[in-house]
Amino acid sequence: MSATQRRARLARRHAVAPAHRVGDAVGATRAVMALHATEPATVHLSVHARVDEAAGDEQAGGERAGDEPAAGLDRALHVDRSLVRQLAMRRTLFVFPRDLLGAAWGSAAARVAQSEEARLAKDLAASGEVADPAGWLAQTRTAVLEVLGDRPEGLTAIELRSSVPGLEVRLAGGATYAGSRVLTWLGARGEVVRGHNTTHWRQSRPRWTLLEHWLDDRPPPMGPAEGYAALVRCWLERFGPATEADLVWWLGATKGAVRAALGALGAVEVDLEGAGRGHLLPDDLEEEPPVEPWAALLPVLDPSVMGWKQRDFYLPAHAGALFDRNGNAGTTAWWDGRVVGCWVQDPDGVVEVRLLDDVGREARAGLAVEAARVTRRLAGQRVGTVYPSPAMRADPGDLTYPVVRA
Repeated sequence: MSATQRRARLARRHAVAPAHRVGDAVGATRAVMALHATEPATVHLSVHARVDEAAGDEQAGGERAGDEPAAGLDRALHVDRSLVRQLAMRRTLFVFPRDLLGAAWGSAAARVAQSEEARLAKDLAASGEVADPAGWLAQTRTAVLEVLGDRPEGLTAIELRSSVPGLEVRLAGGATYAGSRVLTWLGARGEVVRGHNTTHWRQSRPRWTLLEHWLDDRPPPMGPAEGYAALVRCWLERFGPATEADLVWWLGATKGAVRAALGALGAVEVDLEGAGRGHLLPDDLEEEPPVEPWAALLPVLDPSVMGWKQRDFYLPAHAGALFDRNGNAGTTAWWDGRVVGCWVQDPDGVVEVRLLDDVGREARAGLAVEAARVTRRLAGQRVGTVYPSPAMRADPGDLTYPVVRA
């Protein structure tokens, strides 16, 4: 499969090419299987990038006047609860479609929960304040679940610390409360969930809620093999073809788990241009139709940027400028299936695109349209990040190519 074919798949299946955008937040999430939610603004901007404006502002997942998220995404997260935040692959917070939760709980999330429990027990022992970490964890878990059982509306982490004294234990170094780590662990286990946000859409201060209070029809957890196979199937539908290294990295799983899932699915090996051997589902071998040249602006940690470990087919030369030293992607500007730069906001909140390639007049015009689209959606509100890339931090006077403005 050629790199051109892979870029056409990305454009269409990820709903990032303007002609292939979808109608609502759930469709935008399914387009990339699950949305990165480490930074709360990413969810809104990833949805906005994939939703057709013709579907209306309430479905676009962007920004309304009055600092309120648009109703479509808010409704999916907090009313219909068709989208749910869940810690899973690589200890990363994602927004999942509800029907994928059972697969995550039985596989990637379970692996994270096991790791979190072991790390937390070790850190509790090192703190010198807990003589029996395993017993402390069991007792504190029971206390948290009992307190939340009496509060269907949920409690913030601060409120929980005042209700469950054990959560105020300081870990080694004194900078971190055990409470935040306990909630992370219980969230990975699928026992509690981040419910309503108590602040605006660009920050996360959730009320923690029992999952049984949040979802009236909780999907049953799958077993590990079944769960990994379900996740790999969904991932290949949206991101395939994939190398084994892509899947191991994205899932945060072992090679054994990935190979077993590929075998269970009957995945077919294909040659990837310049990237070795990849895998596709057996019913997904047809040639992808070409896509007209397209522009897109994606937020920090967007799934289309973070979805592969081997990125040469869409990020040929700029990883060092667009990812931080820990491998976190900043904002990205795309032209015709390749990342060609990043985007930032000027002091007035207007979006400007910083190019890393000489992309030509047509590309600059397309990127200007997208910059104006994001500027309208942000409506003057600035979105910060703890993951700025070198290109985002660069002095404008050091840029090689002219900035593209909205």
